[in-house]
Amino acid sequence: MSLSDWLLEKRTLKNKVNSHTTNIKIPEGLWIKCNQCGLLMYYKALNRNLKICPQCSHHFPTSSHERIEQILDPTTWKPINDKLASNDPLGFEDQKLYSKRLQDMKSKTGLQDAVQTGLGKIGNIPVAIGIMDFRFMGGSMGSVVGEKLTRLIEIATYQKIPAIIICASGGARMQEGLLSLMQMAKVSSALQKHNDNGLLYISILTSPTTGGVTASFAMLGDLIIAEPHALIAFAGRRVIEQTIKEDLPDNFQTSEYLFKHGFIDLIIPRIELKAKLKQILSLHKK
Repeated sequence: MSLSDWLLEKRTLKNKVNSHTTNIKIPEGLWIKCNQCGLLMYYKALNRNLKICPQCSHHFPTSSHERIEQILDPTTWKPINDKLASNDPLGFEDQKLYSKRLQDMKSKTGLQDAVQTGLGKIGNIPVAIGIMDFRFMGGSMGSVVGEKLTRLIEIATYQKIPAIIICASGGARMQEGLLSLMQMAKVSSALQKHNDNGLLYISILTSPTTGGVTASFAMLGDLIIAEPHALIAFAGRRVIEQTIKEDLPDNFQTSEYLFKHGFIDLIIPRIELKAKLKQILSLHKK
């Protein structure tokens, strides 16, 4: 076979291969890349590991539904006030109407607002638990979030059981103005009554926990737990640096920095959280 014939045969074979491979479509959502270490993972394998990167232990965001499955004993979850939903008290409009934004979030997440509240058991110990969901408008704290958490804490006080809140929030919801800000005091007041009855409140901080949530119920726990490398802050880093005219440490506003300076009590990886909560609750019960 001459060189020209050989090259023609190779070119023909290559064209056949390309014609077959170009028709292959890889479904979206099967693979995910860790934005910390770059590891490419099969999405189902990541889910089985509670959305923790097996190489660098980066904690991916997770939904409130997944948190319920991860933390509570099976079949013990009983939602409270799950039909409670925000309206548009101020007629707020930015790039779109607030009422339209709410409707879009409900359709996208299947939630009525940015927190799920309910009763359940951890290690067969009854608890009242609120789980914030960052997918719903950045977990922002509006009037419904505050009302649901307040009612949850009041039920926990009445039933004399521990209260747990898993925080994930960008802060107060600006579309509700002062109505949003007053939730800080309302939830904090309910927690004070819970504490006056000698009952346990555990706050669990996930990434991010910021703004008015950090300035209120997130930091009022008898025990404050955080996930590794979580962003925990009140104001943004740039705002603080511009205000004090100084550069901040690289790990500033991380759970590790706050733990070192005494602002939180424990840093617990997500995969160990349920076992640790069982231990804490059983010790408190005694």
